[in-house]
Amino acid sequence: MLESMYQMMQIGVVHFKAYPGIERGEGPILETLEKICADDFWTAVEVGWMRDYRILNTARQLLDQSHLTVCYATQPKALTMKLNPNSLDVKERNAAISSIKSCVDEAYDLGASVIRLMAGQDPGDGKREEAKKLLVDSLGQIMEYGKEEGKIDFTLKIFDRDIDKKNLIGHFKDALEVAKALRPSFPNFGLLADLSHFPLLREKPEEAIPLIKDYLESVHLGNCVCGDKRHPAYGDIQPRFGLPGGEIDLPEVIHYFRVLKANGFFNKPQLPVVSAEVRPVLAGEISEIVLANTKRVIRQAWALA
Repeated sequence: MLESMYQMMQIGVVHFKAYPGIERGEGPILETLEKICADDFWTAVEVGWMRDYRILNTARQLLDQSHLTVCYATQPKALTMKLNPNSLDVKERNAAISSIKSCVDEAYDLGASVIRLMAGQDPGDGKREEAKKLLVDSLGQIMEYGKEEGKIDFTLKIFDRDIDKKNLIGHFKDALEVAKALRPSFPNFGLLADLSHFPLLREKPEEAIPLIKDYLESVHLGNCVCGDKRHPAYGDIQPRFGLPGGEIDLPEVIHYFRVLKANGFFNKPQLPVVSAEVRPVLAGEISEIVLANTKRVIRQAWALA
């Protein structure tokens, strides 16, 4: 079954989560990226911002050698700098748009084929509709800018609404509204659903995936803790699969694969990217062992799905 897994998807890993400490665009970026490039289990990698252009240039050389599909995630920069592309404050929104445009430049420099986007903070029930309209406008500006560079795809990642990131997008019905508004003008736009966020949103894959299936272009696999606020991995932390107190382990990944299969996710003209977003969280946990855990879960889940 391992061969058929590679026939159906590109199996990726989120670099800046697997190796914590590089989320701010600094740290051992090259050393850790080299480990991923040298591991032939992965066929895709998701990278974040790199503050030093010399690091970025060397990373491009590593990625060019690797034959990995490269995805660029704006989340590290957006979360570190608290960027809000749906801010009701014009100055704040324009600053977010400008900063995310610089991410587009980085993505092209790294040879990325897709850019991951995220919304900003949810302003609450009374202003949510206005914020969604502003988000659509901001993402449109960013994708128009992307056209100047060349061909690249964009996906909007769906986060939690009221536990950790407290993001505008948010619930799947809101993601659907944004996708419907943008797709006619930007056929290169789609959505990304993260398995670890379903419990945080109190939604179920079998209900949410059919809702957005026409726009779903990529998915993440991960775990979360949302039942115990005192747990060190509480919230949107992406701990390893099977963590005591966590919500996601092998049965949930099997179920997710089955739902994705049933909704035609793996029948795309190009193989979709399915990325693991996991990290060491507890004392004594090691990135390489957490990644080995992840590979075992993916292999077994696909074999049983």
